[in-house]
Amino acid sequence: MREHAITHGHPLLSRRTSGVLLHLTSLPGRHGSGDLGASARHFLDWLASAGQSLWQILPLTPPGAGHSPYQSPSAFAGNPWLVDLDDLVSCGWLAPPADPGFDPAHCDFARVIPYRLAALEAAWQGFTAHATDAERAALAEFTRRQSAWLDDYALFMVLEARHGPAWTRWPAPLARHDPQALRAVQDEAAPELGFWRFVQWRFQVQWHRLRDEAHARGIHIAGDAPIFVAHQSADVWAHTDQFLLDEAGEPRGVAGVPPDYFSATGQRWGNPLYRWDAMAHDGYRWWKQRMAHLLSQVDLARLDHFRGFEAYWKIPTSEPTAQAGQWCAGPGQAFFHALREEFGPLPIIAEDLGIITDAVTRLRRDCGFPGMRVMQFAFGDTPRNPYLPHNFEPCTVAYTGTHDNDTTVGWWANAGDAERQAARRYLGPMADLEINWALIHALSQSVAHTLVIPFQDVLGLDGRHRMNTPGQPEGCWTWRFAWSDVGDEPARRLASMVRAHGRA
Repeated sequence: MREHAITHGHPLLSRRTSGVLLHLTSLPGRHGSGDLGASARHFLDWLASAGQSLWQILPLTPPGAGHSPYQSPSAFAGNPWLVDLDDLVSCGWLAPPADPGFDPAHCDFARVIPYRLAALEAAWQGFTAHATDAERAALAEFTRRQSAWLDDYALFMVLEARHGPAWTRWPAPLARHDPQALRAVQDEAAPELGFWRFVQWRFQVQWHRLRDEAHARGIHIAGDAPIFVAHQSADVWAHTDQFLLDEAGEPRGVAGVPPDYFSATGQRWGNPLYRWDAMAHDGYRWWKQRMAHLLSQVDLARLDHFRGFEAYWKIPTSEPTAQAGQWCAGPGQAFFHALREEFGPLPIIAEDLGIITDAVTRLRRDCGFPGMRVMQFAFGDTPRNPYLPHNFEPCTVAYTGTHDNDTTVGWWANAGDAERQAARRYLGPMADLEINWALIHALSQSVAHTLVIPFQDVLGLDGRHRMNTPGQPEGCWTWRFAWSDVGDEPARRLASMVRAHGRA
């Protein structure tokens, strides 16, 4: 049973590799947040110097409520705030922006987003005035090839700006996605629609350039696919038949998880749920389009909340917390069989954290997907704890922590006495000297094929550098680092370790 999962798994996940988890917004740069520019390329150089062959990121899609990349207004669009403004300057469409003096240690999105939006709008005006025929043709070709999602996304962004952030309250013909009403908008809002298409074109050009540079260094990109999408999204607005909505377009139930490690009242995410019956009827068309788009961008995809494909937690819309939900059957093996028929072996990492039943584990193994093991969860009970390295199977992606965890140094500072004693017994004296490297070393030695380390843990940073706190709606996703924080030692240690443990 332990090796069965590997027989039809993806080659990238069936050999010993090592990588780092760092979202693009956390990179240095003078424009207020990390982006697809020079620092991203420099980070590729750093990964190569550290002997790493994977770079795991968070979703590339635009952030939504609370600046979360897991509440996006589109499952297809690229994040406009990741577009490299210096590239637009070099193209001749944008004058060099004045230095805004942003805080290099965190993303002040309330200032950064208006600043970046203004720069993108100026670049669009510059493109409109000065683009060559070849550049205009390239944008037109991109628009044509991506029209299946791009037309709805551009319309959604224009209509949201005009009518407010609740599509169910837009004028009825627009809310119903009436073709005649939308044609009228397309005719009179051509410059606004053109702007959003232009931004997506530049995102795609810059992203694929960065991915090509990663491949040239022997580095693959692991992306992230949130299982659900935001209600306030182009996807739900344009495909209401695929989601569990009432006659007014409002959710009949919302997504989340019951009480768990992260929250005593569970997590009420608020996303609308899928109509899996309708999706099965059309062969999971929307999901196939979504996965085709994602797999054109990344080499591996972390499938968030994998257990929701076996059974998902349905919360009544009237409930303020997730406690009163119920489990409902997901699409199961039929869904993944349809994807395999379309794409062949799927390069998927199954995020199987939380309340995992035998049925969820059976589905993951039958699909051939590696699960995730987070070592911060390992020291709470017995030596049979599945997050302890000696209990791993090879088809595993091992982490010290994820973007939802505290940093390892922060976790250790807040751990209880029993948890600390269990860790000391397992890790030895290294636990009290460098807890982050103690966990990294133990995981790297394990049989897990894939190791991924949050960059904060590579640098040994404390809990002030945490990326996200689940259930906390504001103040997350803002962490950034400076190159002066890094130094030479972390890359040297990682490179030495992966060579010693067969991950180079």
